[in-house]
Amino acid sequence: MGCESTIIMGKVATIDSSASEEVAGEIRHLGPMADYPRLAFTMNAVRKAGEHLSRHLAFTPESHEEIVETFTVANSWRDSHIYPMRSIRYSVRHRMNKAEAYGVMASRPKTMGSIRRKLRESTVRLDQMNDLGGCRAIMDEIAGVRSLLAAIGDEFPHDARQHYTYIDNPKSDGYRSHHVVFIYRPRSKEAEAFDGRRIELQVRTRLQHAWATAVEAVSLYRGQDLKHGKGDQDWLRLFALASAEFAYVEGCPVHQDMPDHSSRIAEIKELDGRLGAAAMLENIKNATHYAENFVYERGPKYFLIRYFPDHTVKVESYQSPIAMSNDFGRLEATIEEANDGSRAVLVEVDKVDKLIDTYPNYFGDVSLFVSNLRRICDGREAVEYTMAPQEVVAPTSTRWGDVGWLRRRYSRWDERKK
Repeated sequence: MGCESTIIMGKVATIDSSASEEVAGEIRHLGPMADYPRLAFTMNAVRKAGEHLSRHLAFTPESHEEIVETFTVANSWRDSHIYPMRSIRYSVRHRMNKAEAYGVMASRPKTMGSIRRKLRESTVRLDQMNDLGGCRAIMDEIAGVRSLLAAIGDEFPHDARQHYTYIDNPKSDGYRSHHVVFIYRPRSKEAEAFDGRRIELQVRTRLQHAWATAVEAVSLYRGQDLKHGKGDQDWLRLFALASAEFAYVEGCPVHQDMPDHSSRIAEIKELDGRLGAAAMLENIKNATHYAENFVYERGPKYFLIRYFPDHTVKVESYQSPIAMSNDFGRLEATIEEANDGSRAVLVEVDKVDKLIDTYPNYFGDVSLFVSNLRRICDGREAVEYTMAPQEVVAPTSTRWGDVGWLRRRYSRWDERKK
């Protein structure tokens, strides 16, 4: 079996020729290893930080230093998943292209708020979490999901630890996606520091993604945690019924507790009338404003999205994984201390114009979900993404004559930074 040599960080790495094309492409895509943060603490310190994060944290002069140290350790552990996350994302994208399965990909480190919620509500420890680094493949239709899952099962370079089949076995709340937990395996000596990191891949259709992001958009807008079953029961029921209709259209299993097709349609219509759901979803889209604080450049793109309670969104871009992880960690600690209701998420997408496609909930873009909800209420079936007329949310136009309005908006962001 032949082999080739590739330069990695000034050293020569020997690569099996059967995988050399993919590995060489990954090396070019990921860039220098020195650009990625590594764990700077012991695993005992990580476990201790996890125990601390699972408890209520009250910022006082006496506790401030200890809490900052806790976040520092937890951030270091989370950040050490960025390189494995990007490596697995590249391998998935490589197989998506080879299978000619059409869709978009994104990845993100888990937010500290989500980490703390899981630590509080489960027995899992910080060092055991499967999704501190997460990748997402959003396929145009269900056939693409099946093709991609088959492709990543064929000699994938990382170990598939567990599958969660929420498409063929949907949750009672309507959530549908296929999750795979991978154990990262290094393909060069320089990457051995990341060996064993767990990374979660979510594979879903655009229609399933539209449902999930509509749940999150309504949660953000209403200040409720519908994603975790907390909040208005009518909204929760509407989303469960809508998911069943989407599954019906895609030819996928419907949860056993759902009523039959005609009964679902009748109940969705009744709930939409009572909640004014479609109209409210349109309001979410119209009420959300965002500003891009970056210059379009070539190369890998990381975006820090911050959502404020007044439905303004700020987007900043980064080229360096270390710079973005440092800023993200500081921002999350600030949000935790201020408790001002804002949210932040750090994501990577293939292209800047795919940012809203992969994280539409932060931009109020619920177009695909609301168009299908209206179809159902009009007595027509929902349609998959490839058949639906698409509408992309755009930044709200600014009336430049009112300079004071612009100054007030940006001053709110500046104040939140202080």
